[in-house]
Amino acid sequence: MIRTSSYKLLGVQVDALSIPELNLLIEESIEQNQKWIIANHNLHSLYLFHNDPKMQAFYAKAEYIHIDGMPLVLIGKLLGFPIKREQRVTYADWVWPLMAEVANKGWRVFYLGSKPRVVEQGASILRQKFPGLQIACAHGYFDMSQDSQENLATLAAINAYKPHVLMVGMGMPRQEHWISKNLERIHTNAILTSGACIDYVAGAIPTPPRWMGKLGLEWLYRLFSEPRRLWRRYLLEPWFVCTLLLREIWSSSEQIK
Repeated sequence: MIRTSSYKLLGVQVDALSIPELNLLIEESIEQNQKWIIANHNLHSLYLFHNDPKMQAFYAKAEYIHIDGMPLVLIGKLLGFPIKREQRVTYADWVWPLMAEVANKGWRVFYLGSKPRVVEQGASILRQKFPGLQIACAHGYFDMSQDSQENLATLAAINAYKPHVLMVGMGMPRQEHWISKNLERIHTNAILTSGACIDYVAGAIPTPPRWMGKLGLEWLYRLFSEPRRLWRRYLLEPWFVCTLLLREIWSSSEQIK
């Protein structure tokens, strides 16, 4: 089993994992025929976690939680944790080496999420880029009620394909809620919460320049690209996270005394 460094910051648990380590975890789940949720945390999920009991329940079920957001790396460093830059993994970077690994190992991947035309276009682009890639997909605009015909049909399509990797990209917290409600009925190994991954692949949402990702400025690019959808996430929610950080710093100083 891969040894991971786990840290608790701002009230949540995170695992410091790089892309190669995440790929190895997926391989391990497949070789051991285990069903593992590999989730992620960023500033938005921190806000949701502290305000949504369903999100807390979801993260409690996750085997691993990687870091998706440079601010969490910087906060971790501020709190004294040896978290490295390469241990911040976003799907804009991970999707390509992940699909290369999937194609190379002959794994099957099922992508659930996005709009019908977009998810098909994204899957087509990935097949062209990675010959031999086995990928099936379904859009994320369906009735998520547990026993609705659409939900049951979606589960049947996933289980009939028998994927080794299930990527659920319906945005937070919708994707996490769906996984939690249907976890027992999903037959797969690695379950990944992949957000707008396929939208970036398909070009439906512009991918932030990777130099901005390395500097932790992706949020600024996304805010200008989709201001009406993201203004609350990037302009209001971080203030809540700041209060969490101040509390943690205060708590640490009190313990030192």
